[in-house]
Parts: sequence; C-alpha cells; structure tokens
Amino acid sequence: MNSFERVKGLIGESALNKLQNSHIAVFGVGGVGGSALEALVRSGVGIITIVDNDTVSESNINRQIIANINTVGKLKTEVWENRLKEINPNVKVNAINLFYLPETADKIDLSAFDYVIDAVDTVSAKIALIERAKALNVPIISSMGTAGKLNPTCLKVAFIKDTSGCPLAKVVRKQLKDRGITDVKVVYSTEKAFGEINTNGSKNVPSSMTFVPNTAGLIIASEVVKDLTAGLI
Repeated sequence: MNSFERVKGLIGESALNKLQNSHIAVFGVGGVGGSALEALVRSGVGIITIVDNDTVSESNINRQIIANINTVGKLKTEVWENRLKEINPNVKVNAINLFYLPETADKIDLSAFDYVIDAVDTVSAKIALIERAKALNVPIISSMGTAGKLNPTCLKVAFIKDTSGCPLAKVVRKQLKDRGITDVKVVYSTEKAFGEINTNGSKNVPSSMTFVPNTAGLIIASEVVKDLTAGLI
C-alpha cells in the first residue's frame, strides 16, 4: 500500500491525480497556514509554494506543528520544506522567504497557482493578496482571526460578505466591499475573543492555543481539496 492509497480509496484516482498535479501557495505558515500546508501534502498535493519570512520562536511551540526546541530560531520555510519532503519525497516545494505586503506583492506571480491560501496576519497584506488573486481569477481562501479563541466548533466557512462576530472579518469585509469584492471564501470564528499577554508593559499580544488555529487550517485544506476536485469525486 503506498502513501496515498487510502486517499485514492476515498476520493478516487482522478481526484488524486488532480491533487498531485495541483500547485497551491500558502502565504503565512504559522498555526493556521502550517496546519493547512501539512494536511494538503498528506492529501497528495504535489506542488507547494510557501511564502513566509519568519523564524520559529519559542512562543510558537504551543500551537505550530514545526515548532519545537530543535527548530527555534530556524526559518519556517526551511523547516517546512524539510518536513514536507519527509512526508512525501516527491512533493515539489518552492520556499520563498518574504513578508508578503502591498510593497512586495509584485515579487510573486499569483497566476502560477491553482489555489492560494491566505494565512497572513497583516490586514493590508490580506487585502492585497485577495485583490490580486480575484483580479487573476485565481481561487483564494482567507483565514480570519483565530487568536483569543478556544472553541473550534465556532469556526465557519462563508463568503466574507456573510461573516459576523469576527472583528478582523469586519475590517476585511469593509475594505473589500470598498473594492467591489464580496465573494471571497473565508474561515472565521463566531466566538468572542478573550485573553491577552502584556509584553514589556507596552504591547498587548492576543493569546492562543492549538485548537482553533490548527482546526481552521484543516478546514481550509478541506475546502481547497473539495474545490480542486469538484466534479471528480
């Protein structure tokens, strides 16, 4: 039995072949993006581009798949590339060390991808990524806020215009509406956020645990697989 025999048994050979020939870009490989990334490669996706310029920090250990005492300080893209190759030696991985922002967006041609996952933290980056993907008719799914959340059963999939109860989604929804974009698929939580860490007495950082970010990533991966294999299963 090969690595994807059970996947083929569930979705069929045609759908598996589709995944193995699909190129997916994941922007931001923290708790949400990392969970989505691993699920996609374990599902048979054959070509992956990872976009992130962060290093693994000790504070990532509570929720990010690649974070442990041996990876702290290493580039997330490098750690992920090694991990994905250990899962599937045949997967093609393109690791790009870049903080995706409006001023760096021109460095990546989104038309090369069959699907884009937005798991970045910055609102301006989200808007730029979504706007460019929509202009090119490249499918995109975006993660809304998962920090300060504890209950993964409050996660939902919807178009951005239909979201409610998520402060980040509210900001993104307004900015996208101003640009005439309302039909972006997102994963968001209706749970009220709580909990912050005060760092150096000057900055409040949202707290988080593994349950919601990682579950959001799995939901995103599921939506990508369903969309790519529509009509084949």
